[in-house]
Amino acid sequence: MRRTLLVFCLVLLQGCSTIKLGYQQLPTLSYWWLDSTVSFSGAQSKGAKEALDQLHQWHRREELPAYAELLQRALPLTAGPVQSEQVCGVWADVQTRLDTLMREAVVQVAPVAMALGPRQLSHMARHWERQNEEWEQEWLQGNTSERLQRRLDKTLERYRSFYGELNPAQEGLLKTQLAQSPWTAEWGRQDRQRRQQDLLSALQRISQDGMTRAQAQAQLWGVWQRWLLPPDAGQRTMMQSLSQRACDNLAQLHNTATPEQRQQVARRLRAYDRDIRDLIKP
Repeated sequence: MRRTLLVFCLVLLQGCSTIKLGYQQLPTLSYWWLDSTVSFSGAQSKGAKEALDQLHQWHRREELPAYAELLQRALPLTAGPVQSEQVCGVWADVQTRLDTLMREAVVQVAPVAMALGPRQLSHMARHWERQNEEWEQEWLQGNTSERLQRRLDKTLERYRSFYGELNPAQEGLLKTQLAQSPWTAEWGRQDRQRRQQDLLSALQRISQDGMTRAQAQAQLWGVWQRWLLPPDAGQRTMMQSLSQRACDNLAQLHNTATPEQRQQVARRLRAYDRDIRDLIKP
């Protein structure tokens, strides 16, 4: 569910050549993902498709212009050194857009959640169990060095898509940042399971308690808020620490970038902006 509700934002990070095509296909791709998770009945399928279409139309009309403005504000930061506070400021803007998306998403998705029954919720639980096994095989296997290398490989892949090839010193910086991070695979598994259980519990309450649509929306919005700001003080501290470190780490890496690498980032952002503005056109 969380992946589907965020996919409208995440598609913007997949590469300029796929943005327009991918964005147009989002309702279909999102439906396929949801159906694999909950296994809709025929009547539920119709409601889910209609909700996703409505969300997509709203997002294209209301949110894409805001994305274009965000990119325009971020573009000047690529030209020179940046401070961690500036990076966090951009992320705060992104978070605002995600919250706006989620506000509309829970409105559209609430009737779909209200139609789910025990069979769909059991299917979801089993689906997550299989996914969690795959996640654990990827991130919990091996010794500390092997786990760190897998994280480094993933991180390098993401940064290369923006900066191009990184030099050995930059790769070393990223490895040090990951080694010093408080994140562990054990914590990641715990947080992943926490979010899954929170959503599953909310969906069970919605399906069993005869809630109104407004009450169902409140339940789903509460899940989103707890995902970002857990009730447990220790988990909140960890997530806040990880967010701050992400800003610090990106600023450190960007400040080592060569002029050519910074130009590469600027070109990528400008290409995103062009594609988004093309999507905005009637």
